[in-house]
Amino acid sequence: MDRLVNTVRPYAWGSTTAIPEFLGIRPSGEPQAEIWMGAHPGAPSRIDRGAGSVALSEVIAADPEGELGAEAVRLFGPRLPFLLKVLAAASPLSLQVHPDLAQAKEGFADEAERGVPADAPHRNYKDANHKPELICALTPFNGLCGFRDPNEAAELLAALEVDSLKPYVDILHAHPESHALREVLTAVLTADPEAMAETVRLAAAAAERLGELGGPHAPAYAAYASIARHYPGDPGVIAAMLLNFVTLQPGEALYLGAGVPHAYLDGLGVEIMANSDNVLRCGLTPKHVDVPELLRVVRFESAAPAVLRPEADSSGEELYATPIDEFRLSRHVLADGAEPRPLPATGPQILLCVSGEVSLRGADGGGLPLTRGQSAFVRAGEQVALTGDGTVFRATVTA
Repeated sequence: MDRLVNTVRPYAWGSTTAIPEFLGIRPSGEPQAEIWMGAHPGAPSRIDRGAGSVALSEVIAADPEGELGAEAVRLFGPRLPFLLKVLAAASPLSLQVHPDLAQAKEGFADEAERGVPADAPHRNYKDANHKPELICALTPFNGLCGFRDPNEAAELLAALEVDSLKPYVDILHAHPESHALREVLTAVLTADPEAMAETVRLAAAAAERLGELGGPHAPAYAAYASIARHYPGDPGVIAAMLLNFVTLQPGEALYLGAGVPHAYLDGLGVEIMANSDNVLRCGLTPKHVDVPELLRVVRFESAAPAVLRPEADSSGEELYATPIDEFRLSRHVLADGAEPRPLPATGPQILLCVSGEVSLRGADGGGLPLTRGQSAFVRAGEQVALTGDGTVFRATVTA
């Protein structure tokens, strides 16, 4: 088992206080958005096995089967197939979707064949992998996830009383679900920029007013108004109004599969994802929005957000069940004085302490203490047990 030294990513939407508080360090005054734990080439964690600090990615590359296990290498290749993060949003992230595996392979091959540079700002596919993800709240966490029922979306838009939104209202009421959502999203993202900016301005002012009046949709209207303050004139503000607004309470989670439009708005959470950089954006960003490719990937179907709560087994492990093999996220809530809790050793693991003080005990009797914000890598086959008084998230593979 190895203590991880992790990188904090300073994206502009990050909180200036949440991650420093989580890590127990003094704020720098700059946004601190994500802590990355894993072997992603963009910011791999580092470990030290006695010969100095080394990137975890290099350690895995030197002995993939020894670090990941033969089965994980067979299924996912010679790299850690997931990335674990702590995410701290103070303002909305971009509205986005992720491709499924077949779409990612096809899109990556197509852009490579056309000679689109890997670092080109208009490139959609950075790799040939899909990017399902799971966000678990550590504080109340607000986000957008999946399309609303078209009739409900129409009612929300109609209540804004903005004339330029009325054609969208009519489409949402009159057309079959998938056609209505596709037609409205297409119209929003391809509208004249100046006309759409005025629509966004009027809609934001109305949403601000409705958010202050109260009622069942007041939190959603307040969220849309806040999004518009951060992204004035952006068509993604109207696109966001087609989506479900959801608040996760600490311990609750959302699984985001392929084609589901989503955006994180604010809060602190633990996020895990397949190791990919493939993102197609729908708005709320100055970055490239490829509307035709986006429309190929988005799944135009409405569904209420499926909020996940952990399910405990007989060992005390609480699992967030997801239909994905590349990652498996669970948590252990430990009490002082309880018996050590052994962990399965079939695959690679990252353990993250989010509260209290815990210790990892090895088969040789050695221990590694973890306090809030600290994390560790456990290679496949290594026997480890948890003790202490605190909460630990465990990331591994399903295989």
